[in-house]
Amino acid sequence: MAKTVDLEKGWEEMKKGMAKLKATLEGQSDSPFDSEESVKLYTTVFNLCTQNRKSDHTEYAAELYKRYRSAINEYINETKETWHIFSERTSERWSNHNIMVRWLSKFFSYLDRYYVVKQSLPNLAEAGKACFHDLIEQEREGGQIDRDLVRSVVSMFRDVGVSGIELYENDFEVYMLENTSVYYARKALDHILVDSCPDYMLMVEQCLKTEKERVSHYLCPSTEPKLLEKTQHELLFVHANQLLEKESSGLSRLLEDGQVCISISVITNGLESVSTIFREHVTSIGQALVRNAADEASHKKVESKDIVGFPEQVFLRKVIDLHDKYLSYVNGCFMNNLIFQKALDEAFEVFCNKQIAGVSSAEIFATFCDRILKKDGGSEKLTDEAIEETLDKIVKLIVHLHEKDLFAEFCRKKLSRRLLSDRSVNEEHEMSLLSKLKQQFGGQFTSKMEGMVEDLILGREKQVEFGNYLRDNPHENRGTDMSVTVLTTGFWPTYKSSELNVPTELIRCIEVFSRFYTSNTRNRKLTWMFQFGYCNLIGRFKPKPIELQLSTHQAATLLLFNTSERLSFSEIMSQLNLPSEEVKKPLHSLSCSNYKVLIKEPDNKAISSSDVFEFNSMFTDKMRRIKIPLPHTEEKKKVTVDVDRSRPFAIDAAVVRIMKSRKALGYQQLLMECVEQLNRIFKPDVRLIKKRIEDLIHRDYLERDEDDVSMFRYKA
Repeated sequence: MAKTVDLEKGWEEMKKGMAKLKATLEGQSDSPFDSEESVKLYTTVFNLCTQNRKSDHTEYAAELYKRYRSAINEYINETKETWHIFSERTSERWSNHNIMVRWLSKFFSYLDRYYVVKQSLPNLAEAGKACFHDLIEQEREGGQIDRDLVRSVVSMFRDVGVSGIELYENDFEVYMLENTSVYYARKALDHILVDSCPDYMLMVEQCLKTEKERVSHYLCPSTEPKLLEKTQHELLFVHANQLLEKESSGLSRLLEDGQVCISISVITNGLESVSTIFREHVTSIGQALVRNAADEASHKKVESKDIVGFPEQVFLRKVIDLHDKYLSYVNGCFMNNLIFQKALDEAFEVFCNKQIAGVSSAEIFATFCDRILKKDGGSEKLTDEAIEETLDKIVKLIVHLHEKDLFAEFCRKKLSRRLLSDRSVNEEHEMSLLSKLKQQFGGQFTSKMEGMVEDLILGREKQVEFGNYLRDNPHENRGTDMSVTVLTTGFWPTYKSSELNVPTELIRCIEVFSRFYTSNTRNRKLTWMFQFGYCNLIGRFKPKPIELQLSTHQAATLLLFNTSERLSFSEIMSQLNLPSEEVKKPLHSLSCSNYKVLIKEPDNKAISSSDVFEFNSMFTDKMRRIKIPLPHTEEKKKVTVDVDRSRPFAIDAAVVRIMKSRKALGYQQLLMECVEQLNRIFKPDVRLIKKRIEDLIHRDYLERDEDDVSMFRYKA
């Protein structure tokens, strides 16, 4: 059984051993340690740490660990009164220091195996070297050190390295950087809770300035970026959210007050650091908006005091407000600095391209524009000035979309619906949006939509001419008012022409307009698109007559019941001469919606080929005029397919355009320029570009260089 050892008596034994070690290192003794002396010192430490286990004298282990560090520091400080001697023997001193640490680590190794592990402390070797690095920490805390001496030490590490500065980096710099991280992590915790954001940023500025000065005084220049990175990481990035969210003094308030411009003006890479925080913060807010919108969409509800009913309006209104807020920071506090412009753009690009409940961002943006430009399109009652302001802001956001071509196609589809159903708020706003898009993305982006609006304007002029024609030819006026809009095929979305078997009441109108049109134009053919027309009919119901606002297909369906009391689905389909799906839509709206103008047998919500329909003579409504809407038509898939089909042609055009101007170009350069051009409209797939290049070679637009297969030449 080991005898009990008093702490102080045991430490006296250790001091004797350490004194002999010092004497040996300093050349004052020729008697080295033998194994018996080494084991005796180890046993002393072991007995001090393990005796009286029932009492768990861990305070001895803690005290020994503390005295171990003190012994190392004492050895370092012994020659302070003779700094010039210490400076002259720098290399020897550092070597002796490492030997001292190595031997004492053996004597105290029991602490390493048990106490250090249990208490999660630095091991003895690290603690010994850390004592040497504490010189720098003393200076960081305002203490005075001999900088010439430290510079001499650093020079020794740099100069004695066999192959460059590996010795400096591996035996000094790595430990100094670790110490820097620990020091500034502790300093950040001391300041983050008590300082305002401006005060904290000023503290960061001072710390970075001091570290740069430290490098200039006694460290290698290559250490500066590493030292500043460690400092900025611990002071800025680790506590970014706390800085941003500090009540009444966070980064948002700092940006509003403009103080951040002053506090980072002299920080090397300070703008990049704060812009990174800025970008990540804006991104996180935007992504939270996306998540909230997705949650609301999944629950089929939108909760907002100002806007009710349209999820895309709620989401994009919040995105617009977010962009306004942070754009003001960029333009004001950061004086329109390009670093912060880029940070803002990158943040919005992340969340403006997210799908929400399976709906693409391109469709969400197009729907938002549709609501703004449609009569009674939403709960927002906007003035003309507010509409213009909103359009300005939404175009700034559209810049961040990856699939601008998809947005344009959705926009064109919705524009056609607004114009053909006379639901556009006015042409001035329509043309204003197109002008803003044209200015941002070029004339090709809006040419078809501009043509559509022009068609409507010309169509009204044509309608005036038609009215004059009817006035001058009274025999042509059959008592039915008629308005026709003539559209240019190339501008409008492609639709199948309707093969509707037109009712007699409408045939007369069509014939009159056809005679008028052919009398004024030549070599033009009219193709009637009845699915986009609408009619007003008077329903002679027994309770009271009601004016019905219907599509042409709905009107044609109802007019069949002027001559038949009861018709089957197949009979209606045959008389209208329409496909089954095109017949189901008007029948569903007339018999299964809130307005049951037709009675269906059997009485259910689905239309089938075995159904029979009868005119509901007892139908009534509190209104004298009602509009019976058709079921919503899903166009999303067709729009996406149309855009996917058009992209290869856009790639072909870009490649030919580039090669025509450059004549010869390497593959990588061609690819890079092509991607750059196409990014303005959509984010291209590199594999598709490669495929289109091969196709252009096959079609003799390009050819490969005979000596270099990666070089392409344009074939005129």
